[in-house]
Amino acid sequence: MPFTVTVLVRPKAGLRDPEGATVQEALAALGYDGVGRCHVGKVVEFELDAADETAARSAAVEMCERILANPVIEDYEIHV
Repeated sequence: MPFTVTVLVRPKAGLRDPEGATVQEALAALGYDGVGRCHVGKVVEFELDAADETAARSAAVEMCERILANPVIEDYEIHV
């Protein structure tokens, strides 16, 4: 059965995020003063054939741990 999997990858809280800082500064320069703690990450979306949602989620976790995210410096969130 095909499942659509969306993975959100972001820098771990407390780690330096130069891209996020640049975006936050640019937004402030454009007059958007209320923006705080901006983080830039990535979204990976794919279709996955699996027996059920549990199997799809388990495979997605393995993919994140092996290639889609760097667990040392990034957190990830999986939506199936």
